[in-house]
Amino acid sequence: MRKLLIGVLFFGTLGLKAQYGTLNEILNRLEERKGINQHLEKVNIDNKKFVFIKDAEDHTERDFIIIKGKEATYVEVFDDKATGESSSNIFTGDIIRKKNILSLRADKLENKKVPLPVTKTLLLTKQDDILYLIDVNTKDRWIDEASYSKKK
Repeated sequence: MRKLLIGVLFFGTLGLKAQYGTLNEILNRLEERKGINQHLEKVNIDNKKFVFIKDAEDHTERDFIIIKGKEATYVEVFDDKATGESSSNIFTGDIIRKKNILSLRADKLENKKVPLPVTKTLLLTKQDDILYLIDVNTKDRWIDEASYSKKK
């Protein structure tokens, strides 16, 4: 009787471990799809340009992040749908990368210091060989322009 009880406990423990392993594997795949559990430390983002396009009722907003080494340029372009006019703001600053997290601080507007810099915290993600930056605060997705241009 004792051997039977020990045998049931042993095989029950193995079954739970197998279920945990399967569950853990499923969670890892889901995290990779969301961009949380990706290891992109070796991906080179130097000389990359990321694009974000937002369409509103009265205007279209196109934003660009251009990364060159530790320097970054953040460009906002607003296209007014009623008049057809465009206006832009060009910010420059620096960018810091820690694994998959990028921190952008653009403290100059057209080479003049601004009192409140534009800051963004971005998560580097890759899906289907396309690089994305996801703003961790707003969940906006910035796509690598080279990947976007290839798809057209």
